[in-house]
Amino acid sequence: METALSTLQDFSPIDLGVIAANWPLFAKGLINTLLLVLIPLLLAIAIAIPLAVIRAQRVRGFNWIVFCYTYVFRGTPLLVQLYLLYYGAAQFEFVRHSFLWPVLRGAWGCAFVSITLCSAAYLTEILRGAIEGVPKGEVEAAKALGLSGVRLFWLIVLPSAWRRSLPPLSNEVIFTLHGSVVASTITIIDILGAGRMLNNKYYLAAEGLLTAAILYFALTFLITAVFRGLERKYLSHLKLSRS
Repeated sequence: METALSTLQDFSPIDLGVIAANWPLFAKGLINTLLLVLIPLLLAIAIAIPLAVIRAQRVRGFNWIVFCYTYVFRGTPLLVQLYLLYYGAAQFEFVRHSFLWPVLRGAWGCAFVSITLCSAAYLTEILRGAIEGVPKGEVEAAKALGLSGVRLFWLIVLPSAWRRSLPPLSNEVIFTLHGSVVASTITIIDILGAGRMLNNKYYLAAEGLLTAAILYFALTFLITAVFRGLERKYLSHLKLSRS
């Protein structure tokens, strides 16, 4: 193994030995990145579903509030939102004495909250559009079978909306993955943080960042493949109906 690596190193413009020797650092960064993506996305979905219903149904008194929330979080960079929480929240005494302080006092809590709220804003608008795009024929057919109210929404409208939201949802997952790099700016060792740490430790220019780029590319490829499989499974009937 070492002989093959040293032979490859002779023809490589980058120091592969340093990268291989520091694989635990990148493994830690990979695990932290997955945590920063998966947990906030699950929380964001739970938040986005009721907010999307409010937006799609134009619920009086709440629709404007949800609209302002989504507009603010989609209209400002994730890095700014994270910095406001990490550096700014502690300046307010009511925050320090609130039930949120155990979460917001640390880097991980601020990263989870900021990524979750930002992702929820995008998912709310994605689901709103998908809910509004559910064909009226499906709704009328469900009503003819005796479904109405909450049962109609959970059994017909929401599943249909989820299927139609798969393409933009895949983009949102990739966006969340790429956006999670902001966590490296507040002491969290994610994939990018591991790459930067490697470069700083050995005074290198490219090895750490190139390794981080390859890992992000691999994760993006995996996410794309998963969603393409889901689209083939759940959206193939739409393609057949169009043809």
